[in-house]
Amino acid sequence: MFTGIIESIGRVKTVEKRSDHASLEVMAEIPGNDLKIGDSVAINGVCLTVTSRLGNTFLADIGLETLKVTTLGDLSAGDHVNVERPMQMGGRLGGHLVQGHVDGVGKISNINKFDKGVEVTLELSPKLSRYIIKRGSVAINGVSLTAADAGKDSFKIFLIPHTIEATTFKYIKAGDLVNLEVDIIGKYVEKLTHVDASEYYEHSNITGEFLRQNGF
Repeated sequence: MFTGIIESIGRVKTVEKRSDHASLEVMAEIPGNDLKIGDSVAINGVCLTVTSRLGNTFLADIGLETLKVTTLGDLSAGDHVNVERPMQMGGRLGGHLVQGHVDGVGKISNINKFDKGVEVTLELSPKLSRYIIKRGSVAINGVSLTAADAGKDSFKIFLIPHTIEATTFKYIKAGDLVNLEVDIIGKYVEKLTHVDASEYYEHSNITGEFLRQNGF
């Protein structure tokens, strides 16, 4: 379990893709150098397991399903990634509860810069947008953020300068694909109350794979 408060901006050293998985090598400054083999670590919001560690570099494997439903399969050497270690029981929860299980991929459609921040508009599947409410929590590439506004197939966030500097949001541009994890509480409430919200939203087949195949 994570909090969505990014601890470090890492840089991809290598990505080795195979038929059934990929191996990701990341260089990052870990607070207290506290990361060992077998530990979980969130990379752009995706929970992975450390398989090797040497100095400030670590390796993690990415399964085939994860490559299909997240943006990790698009990473290349030199790319920047958000890095967070799991939260500790009894520690402070500065963001919100983030599992590291990405629900889908969204696309940055517009960026408006202001004197004291940046407003970002993101497009996503209506199947996911039903879990995003105004002033509700959402994790974007692992960053805990608050939806400033929410619609049927899009929502907006506002980034303050600190968040921009402390995360990979400093590198974003319109058209970028991002990992989305909606608030886990909303999903549990829907399940426990047997609410079938799908009847209010048209079915969408928009996935990360679909967007990549169509030139996005």
